[in-house]
Amino acid sequence: MTSDLRRQLILGAAKRCFARHGYAGTTTKSVAAAAAISEALLFKHFPSKAALYAEILTEECEADPDFELLLGQEPSTATVVKIVAAMVRHFLGIADGPDDEEEQRLRLMASSHLDDGEFARLLYTKIDDLMGPKFVLSLESAVASGDAVRLAAAPRDLFWFAHHTVFMAALTRLPSPPCLSYGTGANLERQLSEFILRGLGLTDIAITCYLDHELSQPPARPATAESA
Repeated sequence: MTSDLRRQLILGAAKRCFARHGYAGTTTKSVAAAAAISEALLFKHFPSKAALYAEILTEECEADPDFELLLGQEPSTATVVKIVAAMVRHFLGIADGPDDEEEQRLRLMASSHLDDGEFARLLYTKIDDLMGPKFVLSLESAVASGDAVRLAAAPRDLFWFAHHTVFMAALTRLPSPPCLSYGTGANLERQLSEFILRGLGLTDIAITCYLDHELSQPPARPATAESA
């Protein structure tokens, strides 16, 4: 069996284990047993449970039609706004929506920061690999077109400033009632998007031009595709 095929078999077994027992209830030993391999062989492909779970989340992200369409956008001011609006919509949707699995992932990400940081570190690296180049090129395009001013911070840092801003806002909404009352979800979505875009250096004219249109759009999906 090739290494790539073995890796996919391990991921398939891990998905079933995580779906059945959750992150806390799944062990590398149980995944190895489900894949009919030794735990030592599993570790040759994935050094830890956190690495295994991070890889599964990355694959799910890459398979999402909305994410695929976002990565297919040409670098531009509009794409910067699309990335920020999608990020805000995603995190607030987790906090305000009924998806318990997504909520548990958000909680896991938060708890990782208070633990050894392994899972958060792995996921940040994968997110950066997937989205970082598109964001940087799009922000550079916005600066070149006059829609944004160049800031002292590196574009990659600006991306993470934006990510952590909305991540923290989502965490405040996880408990019931929320830790802070920002008002309605729609108002918070706009407020966060405007705040982040100004922090990235976009002009008010550019924000007004692109954000109203973007917030009025439902998540884009190809007509023949199903969400992952």
